[in-house]
Amino acid sequence: MANIKKTNASELDWEHLDSSYDTQAGLILFEKRIDRLRNPRNNQVFERLVLESVDWVNMVAVVPDGRCVMIRQYRFGVGYTTLETPGGMVDAGEDSFTAAARELLEETGYASDNWTYLGAVEPNPAFQNNLCHHWLAQDAYRSADPELGDGEMISVELMSESEVCAAVTSGELKHALALSGLSRVYQLWPRPFSHRAP
Repeated sequence: MANIKKTNASELDWEHLDSSYDTQAGLILFEKRIDRLRNPRNNQVFERLVLESVDWVNMVAVVPDGRCVMIRQYRFGVGYTTLETPGGMVDAGEDSFTAAARELLEETGYASDNWTYLGAVEPNPAFQNNLCHHWLAQDAYRSADPELGDGEMISVELMSESEVCAAVTSGELKHALALSGLSRVYQLWPRPFSHRAP
């Protein structure tokens, strides 16, 4: 049986040769970049797609009685309405906390004076360059009416921890970034988690 050699991460890095942008792509959330890179294993040159975006945020907002502020909205990629946590984009000049507080208020009308940073994840490092930052807003309270953008239609719900977990177990809640944020606050599923394949 062959020994598996541990590789230094730097040995896996590809040499970046150049980049170009597709200004005709017409993407709303992303800029389409094509990188030319050299594979360190065989020196072959490949073109790889990178979708550039600003960082994102999503928030687990919990009201004083322990219920979580959840939203439902139609998602164009999957073609149906999903259950998820509030979230959005970090605007120019904002840090992720400022964006989280703004997005929570805009989407749900809720605010909080008790925030905790839960870390960040890479939404899809295979072809995206951004991070999604998770924030916990405790003792959240209704502060205003939501201020939705013209392209948004959102329903706000308060759900208990058990209701959130049941939605995960049933497969109703399967938004990856929402699950990542919620898993840093709640014990969402038994280990190992099993679910019937579609």
